[in-house]
Amino acid sequence: CPYAKGATGNVATEDVIYLLDGLGYETGVDLNRLIDVSQFITNILKRDNMSKVARALLSKRQN
Repeated sequence: CPYAKGATGNVATEDVIYLLDGLGYETGVDLNRLIDVSQFITNILKRDNMSKVARALLSKRQN
């Protein structure tokens, strides 16, 4: 993203769903299942999960 140094220009789907849920919108998306899928994919790709919501909720699960 040329406008914000270090920004990739993408927003994690998990973060958007969390925001919409918080605003009271019914998305029909199970956030916990979405996080499981995103974690599965990031593990296959050997990348870090960049979603702030996913990282927070995954950390909470481990505690």
